[in-house]
Amino acid sequence: MIIEMRTYTLQPGTLAEVEKRFAEGLPGREKHSKLAAFWHTEVGPLNQIIHVWAYDSLDHRTKVRAAAAKEPGWPPAIGTHVTAMQSELFLPAPFSPPLTPREVGPLFEIRQYTLAPGAVPGLIERWTDKIEGRQKFSPLIGAWYSEFGALNKWVHIWAYKDANERFTARAAAAATGQWPARNPPGVVVKQENAFLMPSAFSPIR
Repeated sequence: MIIEMRTYTLQPGTLAEVEKRFAEGLPGREKHSKLAAFWHTEVGPLNQIIHVWAYDSLDHRTKVRAAAAKEPGWPPAIGTHVTAMQSELFLPAPFSPPLTPREVGPLFEIRQYTLAPGAVPGLIERWTDKIEGRQKFSPLIGAWYSEFGALNKWVHIWAYKDANERFTARAAAAATGQWPARNPPGVVVKQENAFLMPSAFSPIR
């Protein structure tokens, strides 16, 4: 499986209209493959939408996108509202949960780390023994490493009921002494995070 995460930066004040147009075009698009998630940023880089799609392979992605482009209303007519577009392809870590519809939010935190070259396998190994314990405090939505786009990237997404639950869950996980899974110095060279909220039509919400 490969996971595509598409991040669009929008003109301020256009989010509602962009989500409306996505919702209108989505039934035709989903004849070919299902949307995994659709969020917009609440804290962090503002005026961004993030939509996530899963494919069996690169060939599957190419065929699906070509077929979907023939559907009326897809892609949605949002070009005048978009100031930047980014597409990244990821592979899921062995412990990453399936991208199935579920209601576990509505607050999602996306954490994106840039790692030193060659550091991904070691990080996955360190997480493997501890991730089950961490998930006792809040659900893991995905743990992915980059294949195309920004290289040496590690993305993990967590769900919370609200900001208070996030702080409580993170403190409780840290109190176990087993989390976070510590990395040797120099493994993580950059960290970013953002809080996301789901659209009305997001399967993961």
